[in-house]
Amino acid sequence: MTAARRAGALAWLRRDLRDFDNAALHHALALDPPLYVCFVFDRAILDALPTRADRRVDFIHRSVVELDAALRRRGGALIVEHADAREAIPRIARALGVAEVFAGRDYEPDAIARDDAVADSLAKQGIAFTSVKDHVVFERDDVVSQAGRPFSVFTPYRNAWLKRLQPADLESYDVERLASALRRPPPPFDRDVPSLRSIGFETTDLDAVGVVAGMRGGRARYDDFQRCIDAYARARDYPALDGSSQLSVHLRFGTVSVRELARFAHARSQEPGGEGAATWLSELVWRDFFSQILWRHPRVVSHAFRRPYDGLPFPDDPSHVAAWREARTGYPIVDAAMRQLHATGYMHNRLRMVAASFLVKHLLVDWRIGERHFADWLIDYDLASNNGNWQWAASTGCDAQPYFRIFNPVSQSQRFDADGAFIRRWVPELALLDADDIHAPWRVPQLVQQQRGVVIGRDYPAPIVDHAVARERALAFFRSASDGVA
Repeated sequence: MTAARRAGALAWLRRDLRDFDNAALHHALALDPPLYVCFVFDRAILDALPTRADRRVDFIHRSVVELDAALRRRGGALIVEHADAREAIPRIARALGVAEVFAGRDYEPDAIARDDAVADSLAKQGIAFTSVKDHVVFERDDVVSQAGRPFSVFTPYRNAWLKRLQPADLESYDVERLASALRRPPPPFDRDVPSLRSIGFETTDLDAVGVVAGMRGGRARYDDFQRCIDAYARARDYPALDGSSQLSVHLRFGTVSVRELARFAHARSQEPGGEGAATWLSELVWRDFFSQILWRHPRVVSHAFRRPYDGLPFPDDPSHVAAWREARTGYPIVDAAMRQLHATGYMHNRLRMVAASFLVKHLLVDWRIGERHFADWLIDYDLASNNGNWQWAASTGCDAQPYFRIFNPVSQSQRFDADGAFIRRWVPELALLDADDIHAPWRVPQLVQQQRGVVIGRDYPAPIVDHAVARERALAFFRSASDGVA
């Protein structure tokens, strides 16, 4: 089939697993029907995962099954393949005879390279490839200084972001014509979504940990959060409370629309009592900020944003790395956070900072080791945000915490889990300790330890480092590179 005879479009969904307010679908509808929609379980990504029981793959699979059902109700179907996307998309587009492929834009280096390869292959067949902004509000060079320079500090970026924001930036993408444009794909593409097992993965404990996938799950979480958003600024730092939005995994895979969320948060932030919404809107701005940092500086994937810190000779004591990973540091708030991560695929945001700071500053372990561990376990893992936040905690990133600001895990625990409720949930061996003792159980008199059945060194580990000693060691370690940091 020649290019002149081609018609219609293929929408390739990736981080936008929804049939509403979808940029790729919206732009594809501008072409005459037919419109086909596809998703690829990309083997280039999945084959490298360390476990076959990956909550993220299970979440994606459930979301894809739901999306396929939604498209079938509209008269179409989702083409789903388990293959290398670089090969699959050109092959599918050629077989369908479409004129153009549309996809939501990605800003990760590997994704950009993949899309470039797909675009080149499509071009050789006379098929266009168009990527469109979808999973952020502002991207790439959308927000720059008055002098046209990119930002590397968050607060001025946020101020410029808010100043640039117009109602049109938060409008939903119209996809009302889907029902009239969608077509059922021809054989062999019109088939059921392959089972999770058939693509080499196992069903996980998403139900047990309270994660509902897909658009239905995203809508339920969003509806719940709208009712409590006014308390967000006050409650978000306390891990024992349900004060966070719990929407991060849905933002990651696009089962909600960032425009809808930001539109609500911005409107509520302008009203009396809207401090919680304003604080949450800033969190959405952080997503955009880290996304544009990754796009502009792809080297941050494996290198420090602040170049003088790139070659820091972290000792990376294997026993310390293992103790942190295995939640046996002897610091209850750190161990509770790590147990929450492993048990649920989620870690409270305040504790992500505490756990990261402890690994880098107390144990002098390279931030890249911690970042990869989070990448393996977080269900909401997003490269731009995870990398940006780890480099923030490690003092190596843009707008980072100064190296001399080192979280005291005990005072953090006392402040944000004062009664020890979070610790008791995840470190039950300490449950019988009083609130005054649970944050630093090694300070409890030996007789009291025996009475409460929690002898340090037997029932719960002794601290692997002393905070005061570790702090001084970290200051000296980072000071060696600080003179060269702008």
